[in-house]
Amino acid sequence: MVREIVIWPDPRLREEARRVEVVDDSVRALIADLFETMYAANGVGLAAPQVAVAKRVITIDTSPKQEGVKPLALVNPVIVKTEGETVYQEGCLSIPGEAEDVTRAAKVWVKALDKDGKEFEVEATDLLAIALQHEIDHLDGKVFVDHVSALKRGLIKRRMQRLKADREQEKAEGKPSQPQRQGTPGL
Repeated sequence: MVREIVIWPDPRLREEARRVEVVDDSVRALIADLFETMYAANGVGLAAPQVAVAKRVITIDTSPKQEGVKPLALVNPVIVKTEGETVYQEGCLSIPGEAEDVTRAAKVWVKALDKDGKEFEVEATDLLAIALQHEIDHLDGKVFVDHVSALKRGLIKRRMQRLKADREQEKAEGKPSQPQRQGTPGL
């Protein structure tokens, strides 16, 4: 099921997500919904808090832009090691239409549970490394604009507040909600 994506500066995006104690059918259903919502919005990553679920669950699929990578569902992901530094122009499905340069680790090692509750580790570079860091930030109540200047963050915040007001007006008028699509892939 495609879920509604929360738009920043919604306070739910600032909450720290709770650890998943048991990977059960409800968590697997959430993972399926995250993938479906992410694909409908033309994204490469989505975290549960972005659909108003405060659980430590993320989905990522950088395969259209990064050869040899498969879609990933990660439960309780933790970055265990980082290496190097890179700058990437990030977008976000919760901040549609916006993109800014963000400095991140160039390589990351992440431990997590898969959809069956089995522990695994992923070693990532390039877009997958960026996406992992971006989505794990969401689980910690952070968004990519926390990594840019206060001036840029303020401008983006005002644009998002206008967007949210426009969407509320459309809902009030009974207009159907459209999936969020943008030129820069949202993470």
